[in-house]
Amino acid sequence: MKSPAGYDARDYPPFAVTVDLAIFTVRDGGLKVLLIERADDPHRGAWALPGGFVEIAEDIETAAWRELHEETGIARFDGHLEQLATYGAPGRDPRMRVVSVAHVAFAPNLPDPQAGSDARNARWWDVDDLDLPGIGEPVEGAPALAFDHADILAAAVDRVAAKIEYTPLATAFCPPQFTIGELRHVYETVWGTRLDPSNFRRQVVGTLGFVRPTEQPARRQRGHSGRPAALFEADPTSPRTLTPPIMRPADARALKELS
Repeated sequence: MKSPAGYDARDYPPFAVTVDLAIFTVRDGGLKVLLIERADDPHRGAWALPGGFVEIAEDIETAAWRELHEETGIARFDGHLEQLATYGAPGRDPRMRVVSVAHVAFAPNLPDPQAGSDARNARWWDVDDLDLPGIGEPVEGAPALAFDHADILAAAVDRVAAKIEYTPLATAFCPPQFTIGELRHVYETVWGTRLDPSNFRRQVVGTLGFVRPTEQPARRQRGHSGRPAALFEADPTSPRTLTPPIMRPADARALKELS
């Protein structure tokens, strides 16, 4: 049945918009990403990013938060969720022409997921246990991710690595009062490489408004026998962009050309 303007949806092939979410946190000494095991075809039994179809009466961000909660049980959290990129290669989804708006978030203290909706399972995966194009060496035994989610996830890892270059976000993964060594561990975890302690300290202290010393007594670092380390805290006046940035070394896990 044609509309008054003569438009008939049946004259056009089906087309849909989806959302995919790359949600990261730091736990158990590693950079973790949230994945779900698909319960339905296509790619039944494969691991994938949480996500799904945008409903006709909702906006993109609302759909992203809804799908995250439906598939993993994780409710909307305080961490920043932002659009990463749009993926629309023909054939990326065998059901129909599907364009996905991918999102990324990096937040501390995220809970364990609970599978729901069309997810058979949900869990945090160590990024180093996944085989991602352009990042690191091939990982034997790594699961093949559904759709083009390996490409999306590789770009998301790079976005998170860049976030802590230019913003003070890394301090959110430390205690309220922390040592420079504890802050360095966050950077090493996200970037997948070891950093020179002296150079890192010089960079952090030399970055305007990033951290500031506390008046608390120095604390001995766990596993270190040297003298106690001075305590710092996030500078509450810190700008949203660090100047100068804390730049990734050349051997960091994420590759900037994937951005």
